[in-house]
Amino acid sequence: MPQIPEKIHELTVGQMSARSGAAVSALHFYEAKGLISSRRTTGNQRRYSRDALRRVAFVRAAQRVGIPLATIREALAELPEERTPTREDWARLSAAWRAELDERIKQLNRLRDHLTDCIGCGCLSLDTCVLSNPDDVFGEQRAGSRLMVERGGGTTSARSNRA
Repeated sequence: MPQIPEKIHELTVGQMSARSGAAVSALHFYEAKGLISSRRTTGNQRRYSRDALRRVAFVRAAQRVGIPLATIREALAELPEERTPTREDWARLSAAWRAELDERIKQLNRLRDHLTDCIGCGCLSLDTCVLSNPDDVFGEQRAGSRLMVERGGGTTSARSNRA
């Protein structure tokens, strides 16, 4: 990784990419989404302040744990523009995200457990299939293991057929 002298306070997009590990296209995307910012030189080249490195690291860490970019942008908006996120910032913001992540983990565990049940039965309309037929909604309407969508008179109706 190329070392950038401390006296250099602004980085080119190539230097940002090399130092952050993010592709140049990702940096452009982050900038378009308002996650980082740059200034333009007279030659219309991007220049990033050194604090953008920590912001990129913050964004990438949050993305790795599944935080949506809109949520990351809201979190970064709480910080002063010229200040890098600190350990305390990360602790405060990640604590707020913890409950959301815990809920997602519960949902994924439920999906994983029910996926095995669904593969075992092979029928996606039984009352035990919570993936395609939660609470046996289709079973209350009609019998059968397959659902077909038909178009009739401008409306869509579900009809079941026996296989």
